[in-house]
Amino acid sequence: MFPYKDDNPTDTFPFVTIGLIGLNVIVFLLQLMADVDGKRIVYAYGAIPHNIATFESTQPIHPILTLFTSMFMHGGVFHIFGNMLYLWIFGNNIEDRLGHIRFILFYLSCGIVAALSHILTASGSDVPMIGASGAVSGVLGAYLLLFPMARIHTIIFLGFFVQTVQIPALIVIGFWAIIQVVNGLIMQGMPGQGGIAWFAHAGGFLAGLITIKLWQPRRFNTW
Repeated sequence: MFPYKDDNPTDTFPFVTIGLIGLNVIVFLLQLMADVDGKRIVYAYGAIPHNIATFESTQPIHPILTLFTSMFMHGGVFHIFGNMLYLWIFGNNIEDRLGHIRFILFYLSCGIVAALSHILTASGSDVPMIGASGAVSGVLGAYLLLFPMARIHTIIFLGFFVQTVQIPALIVIGFWAIIQVVNGLIMQGMPGQGGIAWFAHAGGFLAGLITIKLWQPRRFNTW
């Protein structure tokens, strides 16, 4: 399944969502210009579990700060495209519901929880983690809880046939969440977890799902 837009109008302009997308793109372009193979800058500013767990590091900034810097770095075009696409589809509605300031704080908090979730499952790893996936996963968790029946325009690939359908967010995001957990369990204990921090996705998703009601302005809470 490949979602590309939703039918869920907003009342406010998504300044923060667009700003986050722009900032991620700018940082990615700076990565490409600063480091041809990308390894040096990723090891300098990526979130390395061992360094964060022990506070022992030769990185140019304190390991805790890499929880933030890593959130805006990406490993390739497809990596940043997928994250920014999901942020664009789902982020504007969460920003509309929370307001601009609450949304940026919510986004960053989900990203931090996501990184810590990965660190808990791979505390001895020296492989840096980068990407907005954990924070975006939090947005998906929030969207699932607030707008489960919103229609998501999705491309379905059936062999040589391609079909465009509208599917409830509950199914699209629910299917995505199941994949993250299953892959995380399968890859647990393998070196680098196959190159993807699956438990970061799951941790960010749960953070968004569980805490979104706490972030909402009081007028939206009914419990």
